[in-house]
Amino acid sequence: MKLLEKNTDAGILILRLSIGILMLLHGIAKLSSGAGMIEQIVVGAGLPSFIAYGVYVGEVIAPLFIIAGYGTRIAGAIFAVNCVVAASLAHSADIFTLSQSGGWAVELLGLYFFGALALVFTGGGKYALSRKHLWD
Repeated sequence: MKLLEKNTDAGILILRLSIGILMLLHGIAKLSSGAGMIEQIVVGAGLPSFIAYGVYVGEVIAPLFIIAGYGTRIAGAIFAVNCVVAASLAHSADIFTLSQSGGWAVELLGLYFFGALALVFTGGGKYALSRKHLWD
């Protein structure tokens, strides 16, 4: 039972792998299908179209850094900002609504956001590729 006693670093590793891998799958889908849909949403909001390509930073690059545990705090912050942008551009009508099953309509996005925010505060933990700098 010693293994289960306050192993915060294992918990941080599980969090890093969970949100990193799951968001990376979204990013891979966007890599294969392109950013056309995102670009339409961005332009529809009156923003320059090149901003749509930031989705690759937030859904591919940041998750890879989070998974590796390199620059975890900065990658988590980028990931969290990506979630806020997605919520404001694509899910703004759902932010204050519940789904048919009674859950928050954007609960997956919320879990991603709060998981990334937790990593901003905790860093990558001892099972990270780097942990010597403030941004790790």
